[in-house]
Amino acid sequence: MRYLTLSLLIVAGLLLAGCAQRSLPKWEPPLAKTEFQHVRTTAYFDGEADHRPYTNHNALGTTLQTGRINSAAADWGRWPVGTIFRILQTGQMYIVDDYGWALAGRNTIDLYEPTREKMDCWGVRCVDIQILQWGDARQSYSTLLPRSKYRHVERMLHELRPQLNEYRETVVTMQNAPAPVAPTASPVAAPAAPLENQAGPVLTPFLSSVR
Repeated sequence: MRYLTLSLLIVAGLLLAGCAQRSLPKWEPPLAKTEFQHVRTTAYFDGEADHRPYTNHNALGTTLQTGRINSAAADWGRWPVGTIFRILQTGQMYIVDDYGWALAGRNTIDLYEPTREKMDCWGVRCVDIQILQWGDARQSYSTLLPRSKYRHVERMLHELRPQLNEYRETVVTMQNAPAPVAPTASPVAAPAAPLENQAGPVLTPFLSSVR
């Protein structure tokens, strides 16, 4: 029994050493944060060996999505959690709710497929995407921070920190802005034009526009 225990400890030590020496993927300069992007995509499904411990759940602990909007994994420093995009070549829509070791510091998005057959069919493709809604850098940071002992997570946190600083500067600027001056009374105000006659598009919430 003593020899068996010793053997198990040696194996566990080797596994931990292997994880510690695991190299991060080669870093790529981030893409410009624009509405349209040309990106490399891969595919994964929850039956793969490295995803089995998480079953069919994403990095948020919720169920991976398929249907009208599908789950996708990416570097949250480049596509924050909650980012919704459409692949122009297929019309499919995805939401970034997962991440992975091989994606940290990379301009690659991993698309979730419910079966191995569909994953293999997708393979590796460079596609054009349209960002329909950017995700929340603050939620990405707060979710990742407790996991910062992992090197790929720390790499994502490193890219998220400047984004948080930009957000804080925007909030401070808005808070310090002078209060609006109340308008003086005017003789007779002209009635407001109906929305359909006003210049510029009428904006609608995103979710209603993609139903």
